[in-house]
Amino acid sequence: MKIKSIRDVKKLAGKVILLRVDLNVPIKNGKIKSDYKIVAILPTIRYLLRHNSKIIIATHMDKDNSAKPVAKRLSELLDKKIFFINECVDGKVKLAALKMKPKDIIFLENLRFNVGEEKNDKKFARQLAAPADIYVNDAFGVDHRDHASLAAVKKYLPAYAGLLLEQEILNLNKILEPREPLISIIGGAKIQTKIVLIKKLAKKSHRILIGGALANNFIAAHGFRIGKSLADKVSIKIAANLIKKYKNILLPVDVIVAKKINSQVYKVKSVNQVSKDDIILDIGPRTIRLFVGFIKHANTIIWNGPLGYFENEHFKHGTLTIARFVATRSTGAAFGAVGGGETVEALKLTKMEHYIDWVSTGGGAMLAYLGGENMPGLRGIIK
Repeated sequence: MKIKSIRDVKKLAGKVILLRVDLNVPIKNGKIKSDYKIVAILPTIRYLLRHNSKIIIATHMDKDNSAKPVAKRLSELLDKKIFFINECVDGKVKLAALKMKPKDIIFLENLRFNVGEEKNDKKFARQLAAPADIYVNDAFGVDHRDHASLAAVKKYLPAYAGLLLEQEILNLNKILEPREPLISIIGGAKIQTKIVLIKKLAKKSHRILIGGALANNFIAAHGFRIGKSLADKVSIKIAANLIKKYKNILLPVDVIVAKKINSQVYKVKSVNQVSKDDIILDIGPRTIRLFVGFIKHANTIIWNGPLGYFENEHFKHGTLTIARFVATRSTGAAFGAVGGGETVEALKLTKMEHYIDWVSTGGGAMLAYLGGENMPGLRGIIK
């Protein structure tokens, strides 16, 4: 496999770079709640600045959010003026691009404000590419999307990977070609989004440790009651098929239950003792010890998805304990990779995220890449 990296380009001085990034960060009342995705792209921007490039930055946001607060935060992190333009193509963008000097940075408005973005519209992609000489993709988190700024744009510009994208691929490939034993930890809620990943990892993993609401479907598939816990018939059927096919899937042996999701009254129960009015909200202490036993002997670890309702003080212990042990085993003894927005959020609560070898900026994209699914954003960049 070869990655077309921006580092392969010999002459960047004076070149206009269209830099596609994924800065769709959580924003509330105009304020950014987490800037880890913004910090993650700084190496690519600084590399381009050192080589005297002119940079046009493009990102998507939720459709209701302007990219302006992100441009402001990036300006603060770089300690450099950034010119924000309240449109993506034509008019102001063309004029601003013509006036650019080496090391200037332009930041475009939310790409999804234009209907052509999500339709992978060629006209929009051509307009987006028009002011630039080179296209750089540093938006791994959305490379599974067939959108104009990720796919069609590459018809009009030579395309390369940014430093973040390059590191995402190199590190995730260590999961695809693991130093054994590989222990995979899969949590979260939606089994449909993780079927392909579970099937792929099951062939490589010594054990797949299942937690979170995801585990409810597997527990029910074994014939145990799960009470009022989150699950559905389709997901339970999927889980039953996975259990039948893969014998290395490991489920919780005990759980934390409550009668209401925000209750302060809770109990530890074995999985065969859950009542019809119980809600499973975390993995139990015996399960934690069981899972930790496998993590301690892993040489490669991949974790995606929280193992309980960690947003509640009473039901965070399973997720945070596993997070601490993954961090402890990583960076030396084993190679550890973590991904997914909620997973990273939980990891940060331990203040041990820096011990993890690789914290991916992609949730769905990480699942898609590891599962071997189609990645339109990588086409032509990864060969």
